[in-house]
Amino acid sequence: MRIAVIGAGGVGGYFGARLAAAGNDVTFVARGRHLDAVRRSGLLVRSPLGEFRTPPASAVGSVSELGPTDLVLVAVKLWDTEDVAAQLGSADLHSPYVLSLQNGVHKDIILRSHLNDDRLLGGTCFISAFIEEPGVVVHNNTLQKIVVGPYRDEQASTSRAVYEAFRDAGIETELSTDIERVIWQKFIFLVGLSATTAAVRRPIGVVRSNDRTRVLLEEVMRETAEVARASGVKLDDAFVEAQMEFCDTLPAGMTSSMHNDLDKGNRLELPWLSGGVVDLAEQLNIAVPRNRTVADILAPYAFGRPAA
Repeated sequence: MRIAVIGAGGVGGYFGARLAAAGNDVTFVARGRHLDAVRRSGLLVRSPLGEFRTPPASAVGSVSELGPTDLVLVAVKLWDTEDVAAQLGSADLHSPYVLSLQNGVHKDIILRSHLNDDRLLGGTCFISAFIEEPGVVVHNNTLQKIVVGPYRDEQASTSRAVYEAFRDAGIETELSTDIERVIWQKFIFLVGLSATTAAVRRPIGVVRSNDRTRVLLEEVMRETAEVARASGVKLDDAFVEAQMEFCDTLPAGMTSSMHNDLDKGNRLELPWLSGGVVDLAEQLNIAVPRNRTVADILAPYAFGRPAA
């Protein structure tokens, strides 16, 4: 399979390198020093599951440099989605299928505004990985899971082919018949984890062990679940309770990428997490006071650490 991976960070770098190691023709779209390093020496992935490297010159600097492609994986930060979608919409890649591994529920809405709806597959991923230095991605633990599924009935065979490509690359993979629900389920958990760890500025162990911040975590997720149901997503009545139980099983030191970005003074994906919940809730005439408060608290940091 000819695969283009747009964004060679933790998510795109790890899964793309896995697919390349399994014999797929993978090209990364990267930039800056990371691009230079991958062009020179390939992309090195260090993981508890093994170390592997892609061939040198396996990266290009823009979508326009890609050749004919069967599958595009989108793995950029959410604020780059609009630009990437526009580039994909105008590129001559011979009508590939597109699968976003990004966070949230807004990603596919943006991609649909530039792409043919029948070429967009649904998916999400579960992994903790990051760029350690240019040309090197580190996978933190053994969790590396992809869930993929069709949005339309006629995409069933293609979704299965993509599922098999990930599975054959040694990635834990699931084929879902209700991928929109899976994406929302992850979004609800992610919004809760991101909102609370970033607002409290501490890992999940601190959040869940304090009575007041534990309630905050639960209510942030309940609000997001209410938006999901109002959007037509079928969730079990006890879904949030199950997520709270799951949070109790997580390592105490686990945190979110938004908390990490906040600590480093980087730009935040806030407008597509708690801020995104607020925007969707306004369209549905639903009150989400907990998410709104988190979005307000973190607003000064949305574009990075304030200068003063």
